[in-house]
Amino acid sequence: MTVLVVAEHEHALLKGATLNAVTAATHCGGDVHVLIAGERAVDAANQAARIAGVARVLLADAPQLAEQLAENVAAQVLAVVSTVAGDYSHILFPATAHGKNVAPRVAARLDVAQISEITRVVSPDTFERPIYAGNAIATVQSADEVKVITVRTTGFDPAAATGGSAAVETIPAVADSGKTRFIGREVTKSDRPELTAAKIIVSGGRAMGSSEKFNEVLTPLADRLGAALGASRAAVDAGYAPNDWQVGQTGKIVAPQLYVACGISGAIQHLAGMKESKVIVAINKDPEAPIFSVADFGLEADLFTAVPELVAALG
Repeated sequence: MTVLVVAEHEHALLKGATLNAVTAATHCGGDVHVLIAGERAVDAANQAARIAGVARVLLADAPQLAEQLAENVAAQVLAVVSTVAGDYSHILFPATAHGKNVAPRVAARLDVAQISEITRVVSPDTFERPIYAGNAIATVQSADEVKVITVRTTGFDPAAATGGSAAVETIPAVADSGKTRFIGREVTKSDRPELTAAKIIVSGGRAMGSSEKFNEVLTPLADRLGAALGASRAAVDAGYAPNDWQVGQTGKIVAPQLYVACGISGAIQHLAGMKESKVIVAINKDPEAPIFSVADFGLEADLFTAVPELVAALG
């Protein structure tokens, strides 16, 4: 039995979500192989080879994989499953935008049911995953010969990035599917940590009132803490914050060491995205706000007064 992890990377850099997926893979049993599909991705492959618990790294390096279009990556995964010795019993993807884009295509072509966003491996054929916005946990057993799985990264500790010594094997890259064409990419550049990888997150809700207030009040706090900025769906929908800041069921799932929720009521969709945070601090003037039910520390106060005072106290 062998488990294949489809890595998340930026060619020269392996993303942290891959480390969480490797941990989940080790719980499935058997050897763990990692697939790197990209262009000029040797550095990412070498980083994957150093991950503790990885037995083999497969590198598919070609121009048609440069943008990691879902159709091409899915075809590469299927080629690996059908041609590379390993008898894969599980194929794991991080439950990121990229993983969620590729995994269903692989599952459909293999004619198996995808198991989405697992948070625990009970046994090689049984897994736990949250349902109803995280208010219930479903235990799912699969009889499929190959199990296609997305891994909620907040459910697993990252594997050690060093300590492994896996061999890197270059494999043939699939041809371009011709079904899609890369037009362009708009990337938000920031000096702040990436939201899903940040250890500290400061988030704002609809109570912020405007994008100007959002930046005026929360940015100094985030700067003091070295934190990423997040937002509730209501704040994003109101135009107070960009889409890539959204935390929640329809946004990004995060589990930082510290999550500071300012003016966020705590709708069930938002709680689903951040309630696994190690320490949650809530600032809200509504004593009945649901956010207080999951908060480790709650401050019933006007955020426009409390947050500047907190910034001042932090020096």
